[in-house]
Amino acid sequence: MTTELRTAPPDTAPPDTAPLDTAPLDTAPLDTVPLAEALWDAVFAGDEYTATDLVQGALDEGYDPECVLLDVIAPVQAKVGEEWAANRMSVAQEHAATAINDRAVAALSTHPAARATIERGRITVACVDGEWHALPARLLAEVLRLRGWRVDYLGAQVPVSHLVAHLHRTGPELVALSSSIATRLPTAHATITACQATGVPVLAGGAAFGPGGRYARLLGADAWAGDARSAADHIAKGPLARPHPGHQQLDDLPHLEDQEYTLVTRTRTTLVRAVLRGLEEAFPAVRQYSDLQRERTAEDLALIVDFLATALYLDDTDLFTGFLTWTAAILTARGVPAQSLPPALVLLGEELKDFPRARRLLRQGADRLADPFAVPSAPARNHP
Repeated sequence: MTTELRTAPPDTAPPDTAPLDTAPLDTAPLDTVPLAEALWDAVFAGDEYTATDLVQGALDEGYDPECVLLDVIAPVQAKVGEEWAANRMSVAQEHAATAINDRAVAALSTHPAARATIERGRITVACVDGEWHALPARLLAEVLRLRGWRVDYLGAQVPVSHLVAHLHRTGPELVALSSSIATRLPTAHATITACQATGVPVLAGGAAFGPGGRYARLLGADAWAGDARSAADHIAKGPLARPHPGHQQLDDLPHLEDQEYTLVTRTRTTLVRAVLRGLEEAFPAVRQYSDLQRERTAEDLALIVDFLATALYLDDTDLFTGFLTWTAAILTARGVPAQSLPPALVLLGEELKDFPRARRLLRQGADRLADPFAVPSAPARNHP
């Protein structure tokens, strides 16, 4: 199991997609399809100058800036994630493409057509601490600016204490909190609670919060939006109610009383070492791994433990089983047998024999992987 999963998936989505508005290229408004296809060609080729010229040229021709953001740049970024997941782009290419799309957003934001008059209140847009997928949050920030809001865009990986200090200093109407990586949800919970303790409501968005925002509601967010348009529309309808002190506490998930989440998190390194050692004893081929292969396998095992811990925090089976089927699809696309996963789950279960909820999740994960319809076949690897 020597994959490239360092780009930890948000829930079951590819890395650094734009989950705040990810319409596929072929479903975008018809007049934007040629522009989106041209931008994709430039992004795939790593041609930053052409990409930014396309965006600025579209604005010169009268394209609506919000439309360019959400019907051109966002779906192109979603396609970047899809191509990475299908093994048609390397991690380096995916990072380069994301950087180019970020530059395209910057080029749009400085164009005269995108300069809006501030006539509404103040909003803070930030990513959860540990969340480095900043492009979805930036897209929302730019849409809100276009609609006349004063926006404080704080970017990726904002520590809770720094965010709270900012809220005390600026007093915004709300915080738009973005997270694409499901393993950051426990931190998102603490962030939501801390923001609400200052009297500022929280609108959550991003793939990490699950289908239909199920985890946003579970973790007590004041509102949820599935994309940048609906987020901006929701905000425009009227201010969210200010939470009262004591509105929510971190002990509002009663299943956490069994301490399984805490103990799995604290013993993460020990668990990874034990499972890796077990794999070496059970499978002679693993003993012949190079140092790099061992390092990558350990990182993959750590990711499994992280998703297990998050599923324990949320008491949600689908999050863990969904991650495993996503991982199996990624392995398959890279020519690595998905059968490499179940032995790791068995060994992890042996280490967690005194953790009934964790063992249940591991059994359900193994059952899902055994389903012949759960893991898709490998896609073609050549760029069309």
